Amino acid sequence: RSGIESRECAMPLIYFLPPLATVLIWSGNMTINQLSVDAIAPSSIAFLRWLLALVVMTPFVLPAVLRHKDEIVRNWPKLALLGLLGMGLWQGLAYIAAETTTATNMGILAAMVPLLTVLLSALILKEPPTLGGVVGGVLAFIGVTVLLGRGNPLSLLQLEVAQGDALMVVAATCYALYGVMLKRWAMNLPPWVMLYAQVCFAVLFLLPPYLMGPMTPVDGKNVWLILYAGIPASVITTFLWMRAVRQIGANQSSIFINLMPLFSALIAMALLGEQVSGFHFMGGLLILAGVIMAQTLTRPLVRAAAARKTQSVQQ
Repeated sequence: RSGIESRECAMPLIYFLPPLATVLIWSGNMTINQLSVDAIAPSSIAFLRWLLALVVMTPFVLPAVLRHKDEIVRNWPKLALLGLLGMGLWQGLAYIAAETTTATNMGILAAMVPLLTVLLSALILKEPPTLGGVVGGVLAFIGVTVLLGRGNPLSLLQLEVAQGDALMVVAATCYALYGVMLKRWAMNLPPWVMLYAQVCFAVLFLLPPYLMGPMTPVDGKNVWLILYAGIPASVITTFLWMRAVRQIGANQSSIFINLMPLFSALIAMALLGEQVSGFHFMGGLLILAGVIMAQTLTRPLVRAAAARKTQSVQQ
């Protein structure tokens, strides 16, 4: 009996491993972004990583893609936009951002994706705003100003913002919009087929910047960066994340994204020697608190206000 009980207790921990591993790999990719600055041009690694992912997936996914080709043709504009937002702009902008910001900052700003998803869902999907979304949004916004202003939010009034930090905010918004549109556009396609089609379009979108250069040749210094970004950070994380959503749900899985600032900072300190300052902790904690509130206080704001009004009348 004790063996059965121990297995029952161990099962939830096993379910949490896929999202934990996914976020850990994503956090490592923030450091890869930094290491690629002097080793390979942003346009080169952005294109080559998805080209590699496409080559790796083709033998396994292409037969299913051919079976669903009619559905893909019907939905190609949607798949093209998803590929542009989720693969082209999200990662392409991150590589450019790495030239003028740190892996620690990138990890903290990337953690805004769940909160931005809540806000964009209210705007695009007409989902009613929640108490956590509003209050959490204000907290996270203050945290972002602290981070972007390097501890002095007033410096933003003089537009003293690192270009890389601003680009990461845009990149996080693109990925949040990707998630919202993915939810809005329900397509009759298996997950791997949908991903494959998006990667195809991402490769097409990233090809012109790659050809316009600078085209960095692949060598011993940058090949492992491309391999990490193309296989673990693209293919493996996609498989793990889909498994996590299937096992514990999308909401619980997204909570693990809150660990990105911590993982990114630890990896950056270990491999890049980055120093964490007080404004990192202050801004990161405010953003983290805002994201957690947005994900946990999901009661619609209108309903909450009506409940308080009813309660006051009854008293």
